Amino acid sequence: MAKLETLFLDAGGVLVFPNWQRVSEALGRHGVSVSPEALARADCYAKRDLDLPQPVAASNDEARGWLYFDLVLSHAGVAKSDATGVALAELHQYHQTHNLWESVPAAVPASLARLRDRGLRLVAVSNANGRLRYLMERLALAAYFDHLLDSHLEGVEKPDPRLFQLALDRSGASAPSTLHVGDLYHVDVAGARAAGVAAVLVDGAGLYPEADCPRVRSLAELAEAVDSGLATTWLAG
Repeated sequence: MAKLETLFLDAGGVLVFPNWQRVSEALGRHGVSVSPEALARADCYAKRDLDLPQPVAASNDEARGWLYFDLVLSHAGVAKSDATGVALAELHQYHQTHNLWESVPAAVPASLARLRDRGLRLVAVSNANGRLRYLMERLALAAYFDHLLDSHLEGVEKPDPRLFQLALDRSGASAPSTLHVGDLYHVDVAGARAAGVAAVLVDGAGLYPEADCPRVRSLAELAEAVDSGLATTWLAG
């Protein structure tokens, strides 16, 4: 059995999450009342709606990203309107400059430190908008990583296996000793496997009971699996 040496980590949905407080406030300025908590609860259902082979194959990350916000609003009981459109346009402008995925769960830094203490090479492999490094530095997460791959800057995005191959080449990792961790089956798991890399799905709400891959609820649970040795058995997946 190969030894686990490298973790590829998706950013959004694994390390960082949308700032739902900011989203709620932007909507409120345009007369749309919805709490940050309601938006956060809707998040996983919106992503599950998008995580299908055909929508992934027929779109790119940016297009899916803003359809995702419409789906979040729908699952939170908010009807699409001119007001929601204006609010989302404002948020998109903010995202282009700062990146809206700026909320870091308290357990993330500790989990990253725990993984580093295990001697693992950590590589962020993210579909992003060119601002991944800025975001990770702003949130004090960049120092945990050996490499940061931003799809916008690389010119290729998941699930294209070329992004994973770039990550392998740049980090000096070998596919048999690497696990990729992401939150979308048809983007992360399918893409990693196409590059010969085993994958783990972050499924915090338990919406993928049929998935043919290991699942964890969070980065903290992944760190527990690494500590126990369970994650090493996933390399054969």
